[in-house]
Amino acid sequence: MTGIPRGPEDVTPDWLGTALGVDVRAVDVVPIGTGQTGATYRATVTYATAQTALPGSFAIKLPAQDDAVRERVALGYRSEVEFYTDVAEKVAIPVPACFYSDITEDGTDFVLILADMAPAVQGDQIAGCSEQEAALAVEALAGLHAPTWCDPAWTQLAGIAMPKPGDEAAAGGMGEVCKMAAEITTDKLGDSMSAEDRETLSAAMAVVTPWLLTEPQRFAVMHGDYRLDNMLFDPDRKRISVVDWQTVGVGLPARDLTYFTATSLVPEIRSSVERDLVGRYHKALTGHGVTDYDLDTCWRDYQLGAVQAPVLTALGYAFASSTERGDEMILTMLSRGCQAIRDLGTLELITSST
Repeated sequence: MTGIPRGPEDVTPDWLGTALGVDVRAVDVVPIGTGQTGATYRATVTYATAQTALPGSFAIKLPAQDDAVRERVALGYRSEVEFYTDVAEKVAIPVPACFYSDITEDGTDFVLILADMAPAVQGDQIAGCSEQEAALAVEALAGLHAPTWCDPAWTQLAGIAMPKPGDEAAAGGMGEVCKMAAEITTDKLGDSMSAEDRETLSAAMAVVTPWLLTEPQRFAVMHGDYRLDNMLFDPDRKRISVVDWQTVGVGLPARDLTYFTATSLVPEIRSSVERDLVGRYHKALTGHGVTDYDLDTCWRDYQLGAVQAPVLTALGYAFASSTERGDEMILTMLSRGCQAIRDLGTLELITSST
């Protein structure tokens, strides 16, 4: 038995060598980033003999060191391990290669040994992205959606974080949780959030149930939290890798698309380039083999998808501890997301569809 490291101190040469199936002489482990629901480390490896099939460093993902957090996000851990073991090789979205994975039955302990994508750099959620980065992101997203497009087999994934298409009971339950999350979020942020955004947030979270049940016949595997902080860009901004697969779902594909543009582009840029970005996404879908999905329908789905922004943002914030950067990021994402909902007429579209 290889076992699962409890923390970085357990990523020893013996453990890593057993997991990789080679003789490891030494390993140096240092943290990467400041994840709230998990922890990622860079492991630089010295092999006993020269290796041509394995890299010199890896990114190793482990659970949060706080036991309470582990229990709360166990479904997310299951989702991420399931993605790398059962989904990643069947889709075309660029992700780090996975060399090893393991998870306990209750999901509170897991490990992933992934390719180290350095010198790629993480997107800056607060600053927002450029048009070039946005184009990379939406074209990559089609590589996730197209290979899983309307295939009911994907609804059987065990780690789905959001209600499955057409599940009225689950959609109703999620709707109630979202209303609660909206109240908690507005209370926590107080006057930092504008009155207009508070109104939009409340209205959006009040229609989550019918929103989730809209267009149930059109679905694909979704990333769920498709935003800049979960993307790595090569220094030349010609390649992208997508990470953090703890919110995988199955639902209306364009929810991922609008969540990205609404939270990761400043509103002025979004409004000027979103038609082009939707066109790029649609063209990439057809290039991957999706048929019977015209651009007008894609644009309507994009309009509907904007509710994903307050849903994911408020759910993540309402039940988590606050930090200074975290609060700034949430305010930024909510402000951008609420503006997108108003600009796109999303709430009116949901009302007319039910």
